[in-house]
Amino acid sequence: MGNTPFMLKAGVLGAGHLGKIHLKLLQQSDRYELVGFYDSNPEYAREVEASLGYTYFPDIDELIAACDMIDVVTPTTYHHESGKKVLEAGKHLFIEKPITVTVAEAQELISLSRKHNVKGQVGHVERFNDAFRTVQDRIENPMFIETHRLAEFNPRGTDVSVVLDLMIHDIDAILSVVKSPVKSVSSSGVSVISETPDIANARIEFENGCVANLTASRISLKKMRKARFFQRDAYISVDFLTKKVEVVRMKDAPEVPGDFDMILQNAEGIKKQIYFDNPDIEESNAILMELETFADAIENNTRPIVNLEDGTSALDVALKIIENFKSL
Repeated sequence: MGNTPFMLKAGVLGAGHLGKIHLKLLQQSDRYELVGFYDSNPEYAREVEASLGYTYFPDIDELIAACDMIDVVTPTTYHHESGKKVLEAGKHLFIEKPITVTVAEAQELISLSRKHNVKGQVGHVERFNDAFRTVQDRIENPMFIETHRLAEFNPRGTDVSVVLDLMIHDIDAILSVVKSPVKSVSSSGVSVISETPDIANARIEFENGCVANLTASRISLKKMRKARFFQRDAYISVDFLTKKVEVVRMKDAPEVPGDFDMILQNAEGIKKQIYFDNPDIEESNAILMELETFADAIENNTRPIVNLEDGTSALDVALKIIENFKSL
C-alpha cells in the first residue's frame, strides 16, 4: 500500500454554494481530514449539518484551533477579518478570490503569513483549469493577449463588480505568464442592468511591451471563457469552458516541402511552415487540485501555486480597472 499520505486537519469558513463544494472535496481528499465548518448563520448551518453531515462549529475560534488549515469561502467583505483570524492563530490559509476588498487588507494578510511563518493560497481556480495547465509552459514571452469571459445574467452575482467576479480570473492567468511589471491600465465599462458595469473592457500594458486586451460581461446570451496568446512563432488558444486548446506554431520551411505541408511566404520571401501542436489534456477537478497542491506546498515547504502575493497583484490590477470607470 505504501505510506499513508500526510493529512492536514481542515476547516471551512462559510457554507454557501461554493463552501459546500469545498466541504465535499475536502472530505473526499486523501490529503485532508475535514474537521468541520463555521457559518455566521446558525439556523442555516444547523440545516447544512443535518442534511450533509458535516460538523458545525458555532464558535469560529474553536474551529480554527482544531485545524492545521482553514479554507475561507465567506463573502469577500469578510475575507480580511477571517483571514486575519486564521493567520494570527498560526494556521495555513486558503482563501477564495478576490483575496480581500482592498490592497492594503491583502498586504496585511501577506505580512501576517510571514510573521507567523504559515502559507497562504488564493482560490484563482482557472490556474488549475486542465486546458490552461496543459499549455502554460508553452506560453513564452507573449506580446499580445486577448481574453473574453462572458456569462449569462444572474441577479445573484450583481452585488460584486463584473471585474472582481469574472475578469479577475483572466487578470491572474495573464499575470502568471507575462514576466514583466504592469506599466499602465486603461478601461471602460457600461452599466446596462446593474448599478455597476455589467460589461467591461480593459487594456493592460506591460513594461516589456506586451499588451493584454480583456473583455468581461455578465449580460451575454451565451457563455464564453477564452484566452488567446500571440508570441513569436506561435499562437495559443485556450478555451476554459470546453477545456480545449489549440497551439499553432511556425518554423522554417523545409527545403523540399511534403505534399500536405502548409507553407506561408512573407513579403521578404521567407518561407515558414505552419504546424498544429495540440497536446492531450488530462482531466481533473480544478478545485480539488488547487486544494491538494496547497497541501503539497505545506508539506514540502514550497511556494503555493497561487500565493497571497499573486492574489494581491490580481486584485491591484482589478481595482485600477474599476477606478478607471469612475474617472470616465
